[in-house]
Amino acid sequence: MTQEQKIFPYIARLLQGAEVIWKPLGEVAEIKTGQTVSKNIIAENTGNYPVINSGREPLGFINTWNTDNDPIGITSRGAGVGSITWQEGKYFRGNLNYSVSIHDSSILDTRFLYHLLLQMQIDIQALCTFQGIPALNAANLKKLSIPLPPLSVQQEIVRILDKFTQLEAELEAELEAELDCRKRQYEYYRNKLLTFNEIGGGTEIVWKTLGEVTIYSDKRIKATSIEKNNYVGVENLLQNKAGKIISSYVPLNGNITAYKINDVLIGNIRPYLKKIWLADNNGGASGDVLVVHIIDNSINAKYLYHILADDKFFNYNMKYAKGAKMPRGDKQKIMDYLIPFPPLEEQQRIATILDKFDTLVNSISEGLPKEIALRRKQYEYYREKLLSFPS
Repeated sequence: MTQEQKIFPYIARLLQGAEVIWKPLGEVAEIKTGQTVSKNIIAENTGNYPVINSGREPLGFINTWNTDNDPIGITSRGAGVGSITWQEGKYFRGNLNYSVSIHDSSILDTRFLYHLLLQMQIDIQALCTFQGIPALNAANLKKLSIPLPPLSVQQEIVRILDKFTQLEAELEAELEAELDCRKRQYEYYRNKLLTFNEIGGGTEIVWKTLGEVTIYSDKRIKATSIEKNNYVGVENLLQNKAGKIISSYVPLNGNITAYKINDVLIGNIRPYLKKIWLADNNGGASGDVLVVHIIDNSINAKYLYHILADDKFFNYNMKYAKGAKMPRGDKQKIMDYLIPFPPLEEQQRIATILDKFDTLVNSISEGLPKEIALRRKQYEYYREKLLSFPS
């Protein structure tokens, strides 16, 4: 097979036999590190300019900038080493981010180089060292060999690939807007349905503390006695969703707190004080999770879950949390939390309505991300095809 046949047919037609030159990145672009920055510096000088440092997202926003119209960056140290960043306009480049500034725009298109570096992530990762703190040496990065097709070909590749990234961005914006709308609807009806006065608008309301209708689970079981999927740590608890993700950590030994179906599990350490889950299986939880078991048969478990998933309970929990660095919920105050209980049938009706809103939010948050993932795969597929040149 000839080299020309290895090229994506569309690119072969664009090239029309033109040569693709390979040059070290350091010959066509200047690579420099940014300026020292920290969270404390940002906190003391807050502003509107994003700070691009060791991650893809801004570290924060500051009142000064050191970069303008120079969007390409590469993370130089830390867990995200070798990651490619793109930030338009004025911003502050931190000391953990290399600028990649093109010398001659008549030879190399900036956006083309960005897509190319994304495609060459494996090659860039190969230049990194991972002993101690992961790092990427600028001298090694300058040696990275990149293809330079004619500028017109670069621009056509950019046009195609940007269509995919634009579509993905539009879908993400649609997802965010739709989720925000659904969450607002959910919160509106939840506030309406869960707001009672002493009379309850004609419905008999009984006010009881959480401690009157539940008890803490105090049964301890062996960590090895449950399956991985049935272990709950604070990091995999979710709020306003009848489910959880699989825990990233499961203890190999020791005792954990047992929980049963319809127990309410509450995160009890910051920043997880707002995370709550209604158990749909039997399992075990870490010491940072409070497990409350309903002891009153006039209480609907899902209704109680929706009550505790409300911001009112979270704000109450935060108010009485103890500890400076990692505040924990005050167990006694949590059990003193006063809750309105309409008759059981009304609890069930309210829970059913709120569950429907939960389902709406979840169906949106599951459907559109799948579409976004599909578009991203399409982008990656065509990026590989369009940027594969014979060396």
